[in-house]
Amino acid sequence: MELGKGTVQVGKTAVQLAKSNNTGTSRFKTFFKELSKQKMLMLMSLPFLLWVIIFKYLPLWGWTIAFQKFKPAKDLFDQKWVGLDNFKFLFQEQQFYRVLRNTLVMSSINLVLGFVTAIVLALLLNELRNVLFKRTVQTISYLPYFISWVVAANIVQMALAPEGIINVLMLKMQLIDHPVLWLGEGKYFWGILGATEVWKNVGWNTIIYLAAITSIDPSQYEAAEIDGASRLQRMFYITLPGIKPVIVLILIMNLGHILESGFEAQYLLGNGMNLDYSENLDIFVLKYGMQMNNFGLATAAGMFKTLVSFIFLIAANNIAKRMGESRLY
Repeated sequence: MELGKGTVQVGKTAVQLAKSNNTGTSRFKTFFKELSKQKMLMLMSLPFLLWVIIFKYLPLWGWTIAFQKFKPAKDLFDQKWVGLDNFKFLFQEQQFYRVLRNTLVMSSINLVLGFVTAIVLALLLNELRNVLFKRTVQTISYLPYFISWVVAANIVQMALAPEGIINVLMLKMQLIDHPVLWLGEGKYFWGILGATEVWKNVGWNTIIYLAAITSIDPSQYEAAEIDGASRLQRMFYITLPGIKPVIVLILIMNLGHILESGFEAQYLLGNGMNLDYSENLDIFVLKYGMQMNNFGLATAAGMFKTLVSFIFLIAANNIAKRMGESRLY
């Protein structure tokens, strides 16, 4: 009898394994069946996939430069290996901590102002009932995004010049006694950069929030209006909760770029007088890598930036998961 029971148990196990294998095979077949139905979409995605592989993953071989005393005339694997010397020098360099501070502060300013202004503008645009006026405001807010940073920086420099419109208006309003050299004093740079980033990108950043608002069921607004809810109450209790998943996802992705505060704006608006506040990690990498030919140190700084951003991304995603919010994966 015991032998029979053992035989039965083995038979059951074999049947379960067969079922699990069949289930795995069926899922595999279902996956490729669904994939074949979307073959045109996959073909359209192929160029972008190749672009990511060629320009994002293949260059990771270059990280080996961070452990070398790199000389451009030699092959990548014929260089002199120095181990962690570049990282040791990087973390002992006082200038590195200054640019790290600048990067974190500017990135945080851009993150907070970018989020708040884009969400507020999207909410206000959603409340407009005059379609022509709404489209006009949208178009005006989008236009600066399509201006190159070279042109945008020149506009900002002209506006902030001693004889520029900002000084003229403030003198007429008696807010200042004499023209201020705004870009000549480092303490003003972070505020100027934040305002410039908002002016240039706020219209473009509202697009995704406006798209998310359109997915909210209109019957919720109708029911709230019948119950006597004001526009402000409908914003706080219907619109904002409706776009909350999108806000969380964008926040997670932006935290993954916390050490990428930009390059063009800092490079074009920065000068010798505000260098202590305008120089960030990207400019630091450019200075050491291209101007001083210290490619190993520049690569180590870039590698540090990528690893920190990756840690922030994973941490933000896990926090969102534990809080029951929408997440990347």
